[in-house]
Amino acid sequence: MAHRQRAVCPNCGHTLLTYRRHQNDNVFALAFSALVFLALSLPFNFLSFRSSGIQHQIALPDSFITLFNEDYMSLAIITGAATVIFPGLVLLGMLVLSHCRHRDIHRPFVKHIFFWVKALLPWSMAEIFLVGTLVSLIKISSMADISIGLSFYAFIGFAICMTACIIQFDSNRFALWLFGEVPSPKPLTPAGASVSIQRTWALLITATLLYIPANLLPIMHTEMFGRDEPSTIIGGAITLWESGDYPVALIIIIASVFIPVAKIVVLAWLNLTVQRGLEKRARIRTRFYQIIEGVGRWSMIDVFVVAILVALVQLGNTFSIYPGPAALAFCAVVFVTMVAAMTFDTRLIWQNRK
Repeated sequence: MAHRQRAVCPNCGHTLLTYRRHQNDNVFALAFSALVFLALSLPFNFLSFRSSGIQHQIALPDSFITLFNEDYMSLAIITGAATVIFPGLVLLGMLVLSHCRHRDIHRPFVKHIFFWVKALLPWSMAEIFLVGTLVSLIKISSMADISIGLSFYAFIGFAICMTACIIQFDSNRFALWLFGEVPSPKPLTPAGASVSIQRTWALLITATLLYIPANLLPIMHTEMFGRDEPSTIIGGAITLWESGDYPVALIIIIASVFIPVAKIVVLAWLNLTVQRGLEKRARIRTRFYQIIEGVGRWSMIDVFVVAILVALVQLGNTFSIYPGPAALAFCAVVFVTMVAAMTFDTRLIWQNRK
């Protein structure tokens, strides 16, 4: 193939292979650069918050430590893993894979690294955390003075380099080099199809039940001079809209309301069509699946907004922010719908097509 040319499936339009000149070298360079930026984003000041003459500043690790110290261990683990640990492991794996491919090193550990990189990629959310941080700064910019530290700029470089690295990384090309072919899943049997459909239904029902408390309960508590002001997801978006922050309000509404609902509805529709053996519009249904699988991760923006605000705004009774029970419920909605999309077997869309 020529530079920037790609091979696509003639049936569903899915990209099978891409070719870019110096692709392997680009992956190595971008992964190395992203790891350097990640290392630089950890030790220095990330954000500073000043209100009523009181100042509080945090480094990136301090945000996770603060959540842990405030007994929000689950939120600390989720945020730390999705923004630092998993992206770091993915980049390190890509670095090793590109080096081994350049040297043509075929060792058993290389195959294990390849599978781990593919497994951790969907759960690496550095770019989503960056957008969530920007949203959180806009939300509190009218209440206090916000300063950006050196680590914040390093994290921007890290997110940009990692995104570019993922774009350059073609897992199928690495699979061809490692195995001589792209590994195919096990043959689809009637029993396997039934299990896939039932598992997807179970996960979608779970996500729907979790979505109710995620919207009804407070996702965040703001304490100002001893007065507690709870805020729900929709309530926070309405407050932003009324204050004139229309772009931020739209981001919250799309990421936290529209995308989760659309993902549950579309996956339920796809699961119902394959359960009933529908043969028509297979290409359109596959395209819908590809879209919801790609955008589903971005619902984590609201969870990261809460994590940043809780870590940053801790000024005692003067002004403090604490997470509400909806934060973990909404996080569970995002994770369960992501797993539901992974368990849904897209081959079921095509099996009855004449």
